[in-house]
Amino acid sequence: MGDSSESALALGRGAVDRGDWQTALDHLAHASVDVTDRPEVLRLQGVARYGAGDLEGAIGAFEDLHALHRDRGEAVDAARAAGTVAMYLMMDTGLMAPVRAWLTRADRLLADVQDQPDAARDGEGSVHALVAMVRTYERFLCGDRVAAGEWATRAVELGTAHDVAPAVALGRVAGARLSILDGEVEDGLADLDDVAAMLLTGRFDSLTTGMVWCELICAVRGLALHDRAEQWTAAMERWGRDAAFGGINGRCRVHRAELLRLRGSCDVAEREATLACEELRPWMRREFGWPLTELGTIRMRRGDLDGAQQAFEAAHAKAWDPQPGLALVCLARGDTATATAMVANALDQPANLPFKEQPPFGQLGRAPLLAAQVEIAATADDLATARTAAVELDRIADVFTSPALQASARLAAGRVALLDGDPDVAVRDLKHAVATWGEVGAPYEAAVARTVLGDAHDRAGNGPCARLEWRCARSEFARVGSGLWLDRVERRLDESASARSSDRATAHEPHRDVDGPVFRCDGDVRTITFDDDTVLVRDLKGMRYLAHLLAEPGREFHVLDLVTAEEGGDTAEVTTDDVDAVTRGGDAGPVLDDQARAAYRRRLAEIDRDIEEAEAMNDPERRALARADREYLVRELARATGIGGRSRRAKSTSERARSSVTRTLRYSIDRISEHHPALGDHLEQTIETGTYCAYRPDPRVPTSWVV
Repeated sequence: MGDSSESALALGRGAVDRGDWQTALDHLAHASVDVTDRPEVLRLQGVARYGAGDLEGAIGAFEDLHALHRDRGEAVDAARAAGTVAMYLMMDTGLMAPVRAWLTRADRLLADVQDQPDAARDGEGSVHALVAMVRTYERFLCGDRVAAGEWATRAVELGTAHDVAPAVALGRVAGARLSILDGEVEDGLADLDDVAAMLLTGRFDSLTTGMVWCELICAVRGLALHDRAEQWTAAMERWGRDAAFGGINGRCRVHRAELLRLRGSCDVAEREATLACEELRPWMRREFGWPLTELGTIRMRRGDLDGAQQAFEAAHAKAWDPQPGLALVCLARGDTATATAMVANALDQPANLPFKEQPPFGQLGRAPLLAAQVEIAATADDLATARTAAVELDRIADVFTSPALQASARLAAGRVALLDGDPDVAVRDLKHAVATWGEVGAPYEAAVARTVLGDAHDRAGNGPCARLEWRCARSEFARVGSGLWLDRVERRLDESASARSSDRATAHEPHRDVDGPVFRCDGDVRTITFDDDTVLVRDLKGMRYLAHLLAEPGREFHVLDLVTAEEGGDTAEVTTDDVDAVTRGGDAGPVLDDQARAAYRRRLAEIDRDIEEAEAMNDPERRALARADREYLVRELARATGIGGRSRRAKSTSERARSSVTRTLRYSIDRISEHHPALGDHLEQTIETGTYCAYRPDPRVPTSWVV
């Protein structure tokens, strides 16, 4: 090895140490090294590729490293490489059968060195710690809580004995999460706080720090402890400024989107969720349904039911369970029967997906489904179902004593009492829900509870209190941009003669200082005048697109121009009908590249071996999990392959923008039609959508809008 190669290798090693991944790869590419003599090159390449965003490249490097050490008879080092492959697969694919396959390889190699001299066993203990750490989470994510606890204890013991910090930290987090899921919430949270304090001392390497922060946030988010999640997400963001491994930063972005949604910043939350979809697509496989589901939840909250349904259905296409979101979309559309069936199926036949934030065991995962079931059953006047779900939700809130769960349980109890004809009891429970959601800092949830509280006051004959709650709710819904509930509460106020009288006395008159049609925005409200009829409606993104079109009749706007005008130059808007696309201009490239397809096929072989082992061991649960992995990968490969085996290509930025702008414009026109049918008809006839959008009124009838 020449001096120049040695220098390039040293520079690459230094770049890896400081987390400068692309620089490391550049230096390593110039190191003319025979890896059979210097396997360190493969290790460095694997770490750098993982940090640079090349999952398959990273796994490929460690697979080669495993084969190299195995062929040289270096069993411990080969086992270490196998354990690293298993760790990467576990963190970033959600496919547990390949994880088990690589752990089995590591176990066999470690068994082979039991009778070897000490020199051949150097580092064996640290590899055992690595395997125990990965095995802990493989069992945890597969729902085997007993084995997960045993492996967590072993990971901590081995990690402590052999100075393997990741095994200690992640073993402790897993043990704490298991304690919480067993109902020992205070003890589990105390352990999580201890691990968080360890992270803040800076004693762990960068990758370990990122993994552990992610696990800590998942633990408290699953428990709905939003304050802790917010604090730890902020700490993880500080870590992320100087480090980037795998999908960890993308996961952090999903958590950020969730918290922004909770705090009422839905515009920013949607942007974070779409960016998370972009960042996580190269990493996640099955778990990619998680950011899509969050995107659907945000869109539903904003009243974009079409966009929400697209996101939820895209998550479902990724073998993810989008409930209760999809059921609530059906409920909002008035399809109560479908909503009822969907949420009942989700409760009766849980998907049990390997998901870090919501593991496939325990009662916590049922809480949001039960809250939705109460809402749906209340709409359907199904008192028995609503009461049963509310009672179970109350039991869960008693065990897992987080304020958010308790507020959700009180809202459910209030709905049941109202349905049961006892508005006084409903008022008591709903006041508790409003106050608790306020303490949590969740304005949307508080406003929903206020709306139902207004219903309870109204049913009790207390009109002034009902209208007060509805008006407060209306203000919050308008502030957070929640069109769905804003319309509901406005209908309640419109149906109240007293409220209409009060509103006329307090509300400002719409602008009428100009002649002709008006489409003007004042804050969050748009004043619309057409055919001498004026209405006030909540402003939406699609209405801002409409404003551009109405301002210049006849002009054709490319959809990217409309997106750029509204997004401040960001045309990388992601829509859910093409979530596999890489948002770059022109042809977005193949859905899966050749390297990814080859990796999928290798994993299919590993899954087949896992199925065979499960059948030989008469383990039907393991066999079912492996078959689910296989079905998912087969679907992914089929979706990515066109006629004659050619790669399908993802949609371009322009095509994605066309779909998004068209959907958004149509939704806004529908909303306008509800308030101003004549204008809705006019816009249906004159607005053209497609790659180019335009407003084309009848040229014989001059139309000049004030926007």
